[in-house]
Amino acid sequence: MAQKDPFTLLGVGKNADDAEIKRAFRKKARQFHPDRNPGDAQAEAKFKEVQEAYDTIGTAKERHEYEQQQRMSSMFGGRGGGGGGGGAGGMDDMFKQMFSGGGGQQRQQRQQPQRRQKGSDIKVNLDVTVEEAEKGGRFPFTFKRLKPNASGSMEASSVTLKTTVKPGVKHGKVTRLRGQGHDHPEGEPGDVLLTVRIQFGDGRRWDLSTLVQDVTAPYSTLMLGGKIKVKLPSNKSIMLTIAPETRAGDRRKIAGAGYDGGDLELEFVLPEVEGITKAQKKALEHLRKEGL
Repeated sequence: MAQKDPFTLLGVGKNADDAEIKRAFRKKARQFHPDRNPGDAQAEAKFKEVQEAYDTIGTAKERHEYEQQQRMSSMFGGRGGGGGGGGAGGMDDMFKQMFSGGGGQQRQQRQQPQRRQKGSDIKVNLDVTVEEAEKGGRFPFTFKRLKPNASGSMEASSVTLKTTVKPGVKHGKVTRLRGQGHDHPEGEPGDVLLTVRIQFGDGRRWDLSTLVQDVTAPYSTLMLGGKIKVKLPSNKSIMLTIAPETRAGDRRKIAGAGYDGGDLELEFVLPEVEGITKAQKKALEHLRKEGL
């Protein structure tokens, strides 16, 4: 099954920078969050796709790695049965260039046989609930891996492995599984880099390593200031003071209120309004006359 394009999923262009991609991710994450779409399996699947897309292209380094993987897929896609143009020499050249950096460096490596070439690493995410993260356990995960087929050509195959997660695992914990990455036609396989992602409900999500919680506040409260009750991940409630002229999208950090003693960032969002009363409409018309 073809991987969905992360740029398309987030609604950004190929040349988007980190800030633009982050803004698009926040908007999509709020739109499809399961708490805003209870019982909607399609919205939940879309939320996971959006989060996966952000993890794939959220930084310049990740975008570069994604583009390299795309080039690799275009080189080997659909060549599982052998034959079909290029010749053996051309295929060898492509393999060597992709897996070893190409050019003079490749020739130097041939002169040093003790340094074996290695296939590319594969990044895989393992999503667990907060309860699963706290208890730990053994969890399966599936990914695509390039392997040689019977004719010697490289083709993608689905692989399912299991990994042990220790109780109290940190979000973003990376485990290297050696030899489980893409095969190399002239060397040893790469590794799998498995990242644990802890999934929160109640309007909470991860922005890289930061736990973010949406706080819904009326526009009047954001502009004029006030207090609002907020339930933290610990189930403890606090009265949060909102400063005047706070904007939707602004954040407030609460030290030690996140997962396992980490920080929590509260992000202010406007409520979704399905209808307004006559009094509210009249007030809005007055505000429009005043330029708001």
